Amino acid sequence: MISHQKQERLTTWPKQRTTWAWALGTFFSAGLLRPGPGTYGSIAAVLLWFGTGHAFHPAPLAMAVGTGVAALAATLIGIPAATIVARESGREDPGHVVIDEVAGQLVALIAIPCDWRHAAVGLLLFRLFDIFKPPPIRQLERLPEGTGIMLDDVMAGVFALICGQILLRWL
Repeated sequence: MISHQKQERLTTWPKQRTTWAWALGTFFSAGLLRPGPGTYGSIAAVLLWFGTGHAFHPAPLAMAVGTGVAALAATLIGIPAATIVARESGREDPGHVVIDEVAGQLVALIAIPCDWRHAAVGLLLFRLFDIFKPPPIRQLERLPEGTGIMLDDVMAGVFALICGQILLRWL
């Protein structure tokens, strides 16, 4: 289900690299870890969310709003960063770009309690939707450059958020 291009490993650095775009696009090098850089990006987002929740102990509404703002910021910054890294890598959707997984994972975590069980469910649901890409998620990949790279994962996060909320209400 994962495209061959997404599986490619970055073996040589491009001659020209835009530092800020590579730092954010790879989410501070999480995207360079193997195997499964997307999973590492998602785990990094969960750890950041979990650590923030436990360090600051925000009220549930404040945590939800903060997570939503972080997801929006990652998306808005991720689109140009992903575009630049993809161009400099010479790849349409390079696997080492994981800011899209970070944004999508944060969307999946917006309205769940900040504990490890809920975090694990949010991570699992997001990764399933990100890997299998049911419609209309797959169609969003066709959008140009960084927009397509980012928005399919954001939509996977929306699907995971909805399913997570259903599970939270029923269980």
